[in-house]
Amino acid sequence: MTSLRVLLAASLLSAAMALPGAEAQLPETDLFEEAPWTVSLGLGYTKFEGDQVVEDAPFLGLRLGYSADAQWTYEFGLDIVPRAKARDFEGSTRRSISDDIWMVRGGPDILYHLRNVENMRFDPYLSAGAGFYLTEKKFLATTFEPYVSIGGGLYYHFNDEWALRGDTRVTMVSRKTDFNLWTMVGVTYRWGADTPPEYRLHGGDLDSDGDGIPDWLEKLIGTDPYNPDTDGDGLSDGEEFWIYFTDPLNPDTDYDGLTDGAEAHVYGTDPLNPDTDGGGVYDGHEVMEDGTDPLDPYDDLQLFTLNIEFDYDKADLRPQYFDDLDVIVRVLERDPGATARIEGHADRRARSDHDYNIRLSERRAKAVLDYLADVGGISRDRLTSHGYGFTRPVAPNDTEENMQRNRRTEIYIRPSGQQE
Repeated sequence: MTSLRVLLAASLLSAAMALPGAEAQLPETDLFEEAPWTVSLGLGYTKFEGDQVVEDAPFLGLRLGYSADAQWTYEFGLDIVPRAKARDFEGSTRRSISDDIWMVRGGPDILYHLRNVENMRFDPYLSAGAGFYLTEKKFLATTFEPYVSIGGGLYYHFNDEWALRGDTRVTMVSRKTDFNLWTMVGVTYRWGADTPPEYRLHGGDLDSDGDGIPDWLEKLIGTDPYNPDTDGDGLSDGEEFWIYFTDPLNPDTDYDGLTDGAEAHVYGTDPLNPDTDGGGVYDGHEVMEDGTDPLDPYDDLQLFTLNIEFDYDKADLRPQYFDDLDVIVRVLERDPGATARIEGHADRRARSDHDYNIRLSERRAKAVLDYLADVGGISRDRLTSHGYGFTRPVAPNDTEENMQRNRRTEIYIRPSGQQE
């Protein structure tokens, strides 16, 4: 399915660029131009300065915003305190109000966004504004008091439409210079952000994470438009899609045990070929287990891959595999200084348990080692075994054929003249 999405996306882009008069430009999808309006709803808590006539209280917050561009947002906020308890000034000459009151705080704000181009999901901002307090009874001098405010906050964008929001404002009431703290957590919705983009052959496009793939194309191929490296393999989505042709949703496209980024930038191997040098051993095994050069076919170990089937939850070898193991015995007998490493692997199904499969594959690899030692007469100090469970597949576990490939036993023979 991923390959199909990538193919469709590439075909769409190629067709657009092939039209007469078309330039190598992508669809213009300016989020802040096409969907500038936002609404936020949240719950908060306000802390009043200690000499005021009401106690700290929760509030319901509502924000209506307009995004002028990626950095500036104009917003009108309304905070409703359904009930602020009258403060008891016991032992003081200061007079309290006679009963609890409701309160409304509202006014315009300006938000300046400090966007991080490496990760557009996190969106911190600074804010400043002014407004008024409206209260049921006299809160300070009257029931209507102006204020000014400063503060800041943070959005976490789940996608272009929805975001989690938290902010804090400090308000100063102008007549009494009393300072109050308003803190809110809520959700934000952007109108029109889910509208499919209108494909045009002029203008620019929005690439939120700067990975070289426009957001509209990332949605088609399934990558995250707010994360430049969706699968976390060390290659940006753009490098995978445009340069290496690897799968940006799979950190190890060729299933050789090395991430695509390590192959491209560290070892110089081909992330689309599990055995770059054609020596018979996968690149990942050469690097992580053998210490050989994945670009030199002459130092590869001798690999035997056996599809040994065991009874369910068992590690007993069936007689039908003895002939295959006898071949291994003869190879080791011809080179008395050679050593062998036996590795057990498993497939992965919906209910497969990691620790259980590790233990089971270790028992099965040990069963092969025991046969080579007890039946074949190979000294145990020349043999080692290890179980990997389903952690090192050579194919995706999406068909019975591929799962059979993953249920394998591998035997790596290191000749006597080849040092570790």
